[in-house]
Amino acid sequence: MCGRYATTKSNADLSKLFEAVDVAEPLRASWNVAPTDPVPLVRMSKEHEGRVLDTARWGLVPHWAKDLKGGARMINARAETVTELRSFAPSFAKRRCLVPADGWFEWVRDGKQKQAFYMTPADGQPLVFAGLWSAWGPESVLTCSVITTAALGGLKRVHDRMPLILPADRWDDWLAGGGDPEALLRPLSEGDLEAIEVRPVGAAVGNVRNNGPELIETAANVTLF
Repeated sequence: MCGRYATTKSNADLSKLFEAVDVAEPLRASWNVAPTDPVPLVRMSKEHEGRVLDTARWGLVPHWAKDLKGGARMINARAETVTELRSFAPSFAKRRCLVPADGWFEWVRDGKQKQAFYMTPADGQPLVFAGLWSAWGPESVLTCSVITTAALGGLKRVHDRMPLILPADRWDDWLAGGGDPEALLRPLSEGDLEAIEVRPVGAAVGNVRNNGPELIETAANVTLF
């Protein structure tokens, strides 16, 4: 999975969707989320005795890290190794979260040119990525990663990885902690993934300073594949 995605829902929309207490910073719609940006997530809270909508820095920083700098390289955790790596295993066991998104971006190279694609549900419904969180430093800076898995179906034409997407009936098990890793890390079926639209978009998304709904509009005169 590439390091860009879109998340545009408001605090009110997300807290209602996830039946979560809102403790997040005021959310700003972003059509071009980049590493280390603040992003919404849903996690379990002992204090609130249930789900909370919170805000985290994208790029997980384990508690033992010397500083936050390494987080930019930790935006994704591979499903194949997440239970083993020192950086991610403790969070997988106890600090799993849901990361809401509208869609994500990948780039396909054709010779010297790169074409950006936006993957999003064709029906306009939100996506939920499987995530991990951790708190770093004396101020308990919240950081997070998105879990990726091998791409399936038509998504393989764009990239060999895809985010681990969780349907609503798997949210409780993912947030609970513990559980069977194989079942928890099971990707959607190829049939379910057919509901994901692969949309060619303009080159502007390649610049992190660009942000707006025009970034996810279908590009003209682009052959899909």
